[in-house]
Amino acid sequence: MSKTVFLIVFLSFVISITNADKRIVCYYGSWAAYRRGLGQFEPTDIDPTLCTHIIYTFVGISQDGNVKILDSWLDLPNGRDGFGKFTRLRERSPETKALIAIGGWNEGSQTFSEVAANPDIRAQFVQNVITFLKEYNFDGFDVDWEYPNQRGGKPADKENFVTLMKELREEFNKHGYILSVAVGAAEISASKSYLISEMSQYPHFINLMTYDFHGSWENFAAINAPLYASSRESGDESKLNVNSAVKYWLEQGAPANKLVVGIPAYGRSFTLSNPAYNTIGSSTNGPGRPGPYTQESGMLGYNEICEYVKQGWTVRREPEQHVPYAFKDNQWVGYDDPISVEEKTKYAMSMGLGGMMMWSVETDDFRGTCGEKYPLLLTINRVLRGYNPSTTTKRPDTSAATATKPSTTTPSSSPIFVCTHEGYVRDSNDCSIFYYCQKVNGKYVTNKFYCPYSLVFDTTINGCNYKYNVPGC
Repeated sequence: MSKTVFLIVFLSFVISITNADKRIVCYYGSWAAYRRGLGQFEPTDIDPTLCTHIIYTFVGISQDGNVKILDSWLDLPNGRDGFGKFTRLRERSPETKALIAIGGWNEGSQTFSEVAANPDIRAQFVQNVITFLKEYNFDGFDVDWEYPNQRGGKPADKENFVTLMKELREEFNKHGYILSVAVGAAEISASKSYLISEMSQYPHFINLMTYDFHGSWENFAAINAPLYASSRESGDESKLNVNSAVKYWLEQGAPANKLVVGIPAYGRSFTLSNPAYNTIGSSTNGPGRPGPYTQESGMLGYNEICEYVKQGWTVRREPEQHVPYAFKDNQWVGYDDPISVEEKTKYAMSMGLGGMMMWSVETDDFRGTCGEKYPLLLTINRVLRGYNPSTTTKRPDTSAATATKPSTTTPSSSPIFVCTHEGYVRDSNDCSIFYYCQKVNGKYVTNKFYCPYSLVFDTTINGCNYKYNVPGC
């Protein structure tokens, strides 16, 4: 083996180890236990091997600095024991850390603001959090204050939030607990709420809520979580995308390795004003109809969307924003699928970020109704880890990358694929398999890849796509 080929193999090994250390943060909405039919989701439905951190949502905050249990029958042992079921998932995946989140959208901002502003109550809150984590056996705490200096907060929240983070982290260090935060991602919100360079010093990681950039509060159809801006957008609207949000946080001093990019396992839905106009920007007159499981106007879980697609909804991809949307009659939804999740995960890797987060696992296709179980979460794992932890007991052998002699033979799915030119090549017998060929010192290094379940390799985009979009497959 030449020195160059050895270096490539060695670097592949290093990259695989580095990527394996990236965070995969999985939020769980505990209220999903009350859903009906195929949408019902208990903590035991979580596959903890697919997550480095699992976060139970939510507990609340009281004005005297106490941590409030919001649904004692759902959460505690004298009821459905949600906390216990959740933390016992570590028995199936000892390396996975179990955290609990405080706050969320429904909690609002005012009580957080009052607690953070009072040094005595703030100190009591920190101690109450420690007591809570010990009592219920959690590994850490996620602060989801939505949002400082907004929704009933005040300007001093920005400084007080930094102080709160500092005091929590100092106390957590004594006990080995993990501190994370969930933050508004877009500049238009983040600039109001955070002193980013100061606040970022204290959490172990920062979950960017890179979704809800658009929704039925607007009067036109738009994508929930575009990766990039569209050429149609300008001003603040052009900043409502993952790329702009990530770059803003980096520019403001957030460490790249602490930023975790959020993936929505749901879409934002609309009712079109005229079904004949069904592209991005088309006029709408309200939220989309509730789905059968989530039962919420204006949103659909991915588990609902994939069923609709199987039933005949039309799927289109937005080429500039790199995300899909689907529609039927006057119903329209912008969402993420395995293809866009793969690209977003690769984007996060290219930016040197700390990993990926999903809100939230119970609206992925966790039952596998449309194919494999957890297709979105599995895609993140395949890109970051290079394998599926739930079916693999050891890391992949990176020595599989080997040099082969140049050949003019036609690519095939024979045991040893032979490269004839540099670049991507689809397997001639199995469209879900593809290869990347790299010429080094006159010889080829061959890497074999598999598309996510039910997808095939599309040579026009050099990526995985739906089979019906790829002629010849």
